[in-house]
Amino acid sequence: MAQDSRCHSFSGTLTTISIDPADTDLSWPFGDLKGLDKDDIRETAYEVFFTACRSSPGFGGGRNAINFYSNHHHQHHDGDGAAGTGSPTARMGGGPVVVMSPTSRIKRALGLKMLKKSPTRRMSAVGSSGAGTAPVSPSGPLQHGGTSPALGFATVPVTGRPRRPLTSAEIMRAQMRVTEHSDNRLRKTLMRTLVGQVRIPTQYVLTSQVEPDLLYATHAMLSTEVANDAKKPDREAMYVKLLSSMLASMQGWAERRLLHYHDYFQRGNVFLIENLLPLALSASKILGEDVTITEGAGKDKGDTQIVDSSGFRVDHYIRASVKNAFAKIIETGSYKSTSLQVKDEASEALLQLAKEVEDLALRERESFSPILKKWNPIVASVAAVTLHQCYGAVLKQYIAGISTLNNETVAVLQSAGKLEKFLVQMLVEDSADCEDGGKTIVREMIPYEVDSVILKLMKQWFVERLDRGKDCLSRAKDSETWNPKSKLEPYATSAAELMKIAKEAVNDFFEIPVGITDDLIYDLAEGFDNIFKDYTNLVAACVRGDEHASLKASENTNILRSNCLSGFNKAAIFFDMLAGSKQSYVPTLPPLTRCNRDSKFLKLWKKAAPCSINTEDMHQFGVSDAHHPRPSTSRGTQRLYIRLNTLQYLLTHLHSLEKNLALAPRTTPSRGYHRRHRINSSSYFELALASIQSACQHVSEVAAYRLIFLDSNSVFYDSLYVADVENSRIRHALRIIKQNLSLLTAILIDRAQPLAMREVMKASFEAFLTVLLAGGCSRVFYRSDYPMIEEDFANLKRTFCTCGEGLMNEEAVEKEAEIVEGVIALMGDSTEKLMEDFSILACEASGIGVVGSGHNLPMPPTTGRWNRADPNTILRVLCHRNDKAANHFLKKAFQLAKRR
Repeated sequence: MAQDSRCHSFSGTLTTISIDPADTDLSWPFGDLKGLDKDDIRETAYEVFFTACRSSPGFGGGRNAINFYSNHHHQHHDGDGAAGTGSPTARMGGGPVVVMSPTSRIKRALGLKMLKKSPTRRMSAVGSSGAGTAPVSPSGPLQHGGTSPALGFATVPVTGRPRRPLTSAEIMRAQMRVTEHSDNRLRKTLMRTLVGQVRIPTQYVLTSQVEPDLLYATHAMLSTEVANDAKKPDREAMYVKLLSSMLASMQGWAERRLLHYHDYFQRGNVFLIENLLPLALSASKILGEDVTITEGAGKDKGDTQIVDSSGFRVDHYIRASVKNAFAKIIETGSYKSTSLQVKDEASEALLQLAKEVEDLALRERESFSPILKKWNPIVASVAAVTLHQCYGAVLKQYIAGISTLNNETVAVLQSAGKLEKFLVQMLVEDSADCEDGGKTIVREMIPYEVDSVILKLMKQWFVERLDRGKDCLSRAKDSETWNPKSKLEPYATSAAELMKIAKEAVNDFFEIPVGITDDLIYDLAEGFDNIFKDYTNLVAACVRGDEHASLKASENTNILRSNCLSGFNKAAIFFDMLAGSKQSYVPTLPPLTRCNRDSKFLKLWKKAAPCSINTEDMHQFGVSDAHHPRPSTSRGTQRLYIRLNTLQYLLTHLHSLEKNLALAPRTTPSRGYHRRHRINSSSYFELALASIQSACQHVSEVAAYRLIFLDSNSVFYDSLYVADVENSRIRHALRIIKQNLSLLTAILIDRAQPLAMREVMKASFEAFLTVLLAGGCSRVFYRSDYPMIEEDFANLKRTFCTCGEGLMNEEAVEKEAEIVEGVIALMGDSTEKLMEDFSILACEASGIGVVGSGHNLPMPPTTGRWNRADPNTILRVLCHRNDKAANHFLKKAFQLAKRR
């Protein structure tokens, strides 16, 4: 090979040498490489050698360079010193001993060549070229003919002071014929690495990961040299292919760690992200994946805008790693879907998951966010939103499987609410300095709406409890018999069951750990208020299956008067009884007739008077003998008493339940929402309480009228004063009434007795008036009967005043008796006075004033409000007055028919 000489300029003033390629070149092992020549391979090898050995002495890693001197100077000055011609070492004047043979391990490894022949003359020749610093000409002839590569290491100065010796790196560069430009480029690259080493410690990772300074150096190379080369327009296809493959590999390696940085990096090595993330972003940038092209972003439609997406990639890394970390928590914990099938396990799992998610958020904010914030200002916000979404998905699945509210469910929801507040606060603090104040990122955080979920579940809980009450009400409509639950509990079983459901609901409601407001209490109370109202209506309906049979039995006892009561509409009575009205027991008023002394009925009754009714017939009529009377209260009436007890039971326990609601603590202020009809209400169960009061009055009336007009009909209305007064006085009826009142006080609880007793008294007084004014064709009265009738009524009053201890006070009895006593007083007036009073009152009531001659008196309407000032009442007294004057007056004034 022809001699090739190159001029190399080393650091400092060095000698220029001439090297024979035939002596230095190695065999070419690569064959024919397209696009690569020997210079490219040589420079690449130099970069590999230099980088691998840079920490060794002579390559920049040690302070003392390896000295390599010729022994010419020693021989010239010292003569026959210790180091002769063949000695591997020599001393230069008083200087150090320099190495003449490749004793260095680094030089032997790199194959640095030594002088083949004695250098004495050459070194002398070099030294005798004169003083100064002129180097030996690389093209000049060498003594003894031939060349020696050892001249490349000749560093002996021409003056007495030795020059700086060559370093191993300079020797290797000279030997490999690397240009100064390539050497400087390599040194600049390594300088960037050294700068990175100053900023962070040189620390090895336990996972055998490379040192962070190598990552930093790689990034430096990518961001400068590789990035610049990639921008050149004349890149060869092979280069582009190799570069793309290399960058894709680097990017994949880095992103595998960044997409799971919670797993790869812990507190001790988290700083590595600062070196790893730039590497991934630089690779993406060179590959062209760091830009996003958006259309229509400019002023004119169709404009495009190129946006740097480095921040978006960091956003993606955060979201992906957070999701992966969350998934790992799910996988390693007891949060799998199979555990969500069991509510108790699911609740406990969600509570633990919320705690671990909060710990993960704290770790993100304290360890990773400060580093990642250099590339994305809202990294903590992104992590908070992602965690919020991940936990929200699990929470949504949990809520979907909940059908009612309990303490465990509330604990989970409250824990979720607490976690949400923490994540929101984390977002707010992180995005406070953003341009939009975090408004954009916060839109991704769809609220859990824990309060709304709790309220919804609370309403479902209300519905469930109210449905229990409604089911109880439905069963009562179908199967309640209104028999006492027991002797100590004389009320309906359904009432006790319904009240138990309500009390359990109230107690369980206040045990639920949620904020209690008046609105929630009113919602619960209103639901049960309606149920109790409906139940009260059921109690007050008094629909009885045995009423028709009782009516039939009563009709059998009234055979003697059934023919004369032509207006007695039995069908109407039956349907009225089904309606549960007291009027269903009051007989229809018979038509008005005038008395006839010689009527066929009276003649038949007088003939039958000597006959007596045997004991069997009396038992059939519901009475016993006069010496041993027994109550005539029927089973149906006794069941009405149980209804009264039931209403009083509800009334008492509703007051107790309302007290519990009123005294319960409120942990949350009301939202200010109240129903309009609740604003002035002083009770939670206003509707039910009002219905109960009305029902008590109604049932007491029905029970009293049934007792008097149905159960006691045979001894009262059907027998009192029939045919004549003297032989059918009230004495026997009073005995039966007393027995019935004793049974009433035995069945009814104390709170129900006064009202029931008062209604029985009113029904008795009305029955007494009905006998006097609407007794039908079986009853006729004389003026002389007045004292006996007055005495009988006084005995009736005394019965109620003396029955029970303080149930009826005398003043109440006298007040209620005033109307009856006024009517009885009419029966003591003369027929002439009755006719006169009737004429005046009838004319005044009709508004015609005084009736002239030739005009008939107006017929007064039947109002049912009997009193001595009522013209219809006086007319009925005249109809039952058995004398000639009354008979003539009625025939002339109204053409009333005679009784038959």
